[in-house]
Amino acid sequence: MRVLHLSGGNMFGGVETFLVTLSRNASAAPEMEQHFGFCFEGRASGELRANRAPVHLLGAVRLRDPLSIRRARRVLRELLRQRAFDLAVCHGVWPLLVFGPAVRAAGLPLVFWVHDTVDGRHWLQRLARWTVPDLAVCNSRYTASLLPGLFPRVRREVVYYPVEPSGTLPTEGDRAAIRAELGTPGDAVVIAQVSRMEAWKGHTLHLRALALLRDVPGWVCWQVGGAQRPSEVAYRTGLERLAGELGIADRVRFLGQRSDVPQILGAADIHCQPNTGPEPFGIAFVEALYAGLPSVTTAMGGAQEIIDESCGVLVPPDDAQALGDVLRSLAESRDCRRRLGSAGPARAGALCAPERQVGRISALFSTLVRREAAG
Repeated sequence: MRVLHLSGGNMFGGVETFLVTLSRNASAAPEMEQHFGFCFEGRASGELRANRAPVHLLGAVRLRDPLSIRRARRVLRELLRQRAFDLAVCHGVWPLLVFGPAVRAAGLPLVFWVHDTVDGRHWLQRLARWTVPDLAVCNSRYTASLLPGLFPRVRREVVYYPVEPSGTLPTEGDRAAIRAELGTPGDAVVIAQVSRMEAWKGHTLHLRALALLRDVPGWVCWQVGGAQRPSEVAYRTGLERLAGELGIADRVRFLGQRSDVPQILGAADIHCQPNTGPEPFGIAFVEALYAGLPSVTTAMGGAQEIIDESCGVLVPPDDAQALGDVLRSLAESRDCRRRLGSAGPARAGALCAPERQVGRISALFSTLVRREAAG
């Protein structure tokens, strides 16, 4: 079975992490030959090629330029004509709008992978709804619950992302080396957030909660994530300014984009990402659990399907005091951190073990191909 995954490729976030993970774990479903189609070269296409995955460039697309859409669809139609694909997957609303009609014209089964919250209200979604997929694969029960607002009669399946374990946990020497590189004392309690520089990821709430811990000695916060757009650069600048105004600038490290996130998490003690908007799923939470960290987040969205009382704490949304109280208790109690952190790897594996999740994806696709072939 030959599958073509379609995405933009100009950014790198959860969708691109998922696609790279699929390619790295291709051996879990050898019956599924995976190809990847992008509009733009970027980190995702580079990492996929490094994994020896076939990457096809379809041409840069700007929605405000109809000619660019037509050109990319023409390239895609030619690719579909040359290659005997059995199935195409549009990863998100944008690829569905741009490429869905070409896939439909080629007579291939069409899958819409729901990575974000979709309810049919946004203008992009209203345009995309004209191309109805044969199957919607949702990355959480939360996103699946909203899909009827866009496609009320499309069959839905929930498949959590395959997320790879970080490997062996770092030794004390490794932890010490990472902390030294980041100007952090070896005995500090490190609270880490790993996320895009977007406001709904809760950085501001996180900083305001940490400001309530000024009297607690020995903690340091690592903010990990690079700004990929001009608006994100301005947002990060605002966060740095806020940390100064709150009197915690000397205890917060903005680390920018890192390629060693598993090592960073392995050298931390607590994971905290207090979203102020619902997370569709949340790969960072799973990565933190694999690293053996207790995870703290707000009780909303897909994160509630990952974090439970065995491995972390859910706090009320937009409540800096409640968040600060939880962070205080974890910072002051090594036993509590160890108890919650020790349950993390098993929880992460139960939800997202790659060999199982990739196999399930292949089985879903195979069933759809057979059903469509049978008419």
